[in-house]
Amino acid sequence: MKNLLFVSNIVLFIAVVVLFVLFFQIKPAKNAVQLSLKGDTLSSQVLPIAYINVDSLLLKYRFAKDANESLIKKQEDSRLTINSRARELQNEMNEFQRKLENNAFLSRERAEQEHTRLLKKQQELQNLDGQLTQQLLQEQQKMSEELRDTINAFLKEYNKDGRYEIIFSNTTGDNILFASKSYDITDEVVKLLNERFSNKKK
Repeated sequence: MKNLLFVSNIVLFIAVVVLFVLFFQIKPAKNAVQLSLKGDTLSSQVLPIAYINVDSLLLKYRFAKDANESLIKKQEDSRLTINSRARELQNEMNEFQRKLENNAFLSRERAEQEHTRLLKKQQELQNLDGQLTQQLLQEQQKMSEELRDTINAFLKEYNKDGRYEIIFSNTTGDNILFASKSYDITDEVVKLLNERFSNKKK
């Protein structure tokens, strides 16, 4: 019985030694974060991540600036069209009211016809306002999709060497509450995007 217990203890000891050796021979994964204790603090190597400040990119990227200026111009043109027609309609309505008060219409039927015409014109103006607003929304959505597509396509090319595992988008005061400036690649990305945009326009 003692011999059996002695053999069991030896086998258990050997198993523990083998596990100990195997544990310390396992290499960390390719992109694993290496942590080490320095004094009372935990430090790490630089992670394969980065972020882009979207607000800054939209202000500096020429494609985004051009698209935004084009959209603002269309908004202004739409407002001018609506305001011009609204003034014209208001003048006609004022004239109708003046004639009505001075009994200038030849008959009641003629006054009703003019009133109906003005109501129809008012409805047409409201419809036009709705159509122009819808067109601007579609234009804005199209611009946003083109902007997102061009940035995503660029980032795939930019990161083809696999230097980053993750690239975050960030807006001022949102998403990323704090990050070292070394993780911010906005300026570099904007510079390369603008160079690419300039080359396409040539």
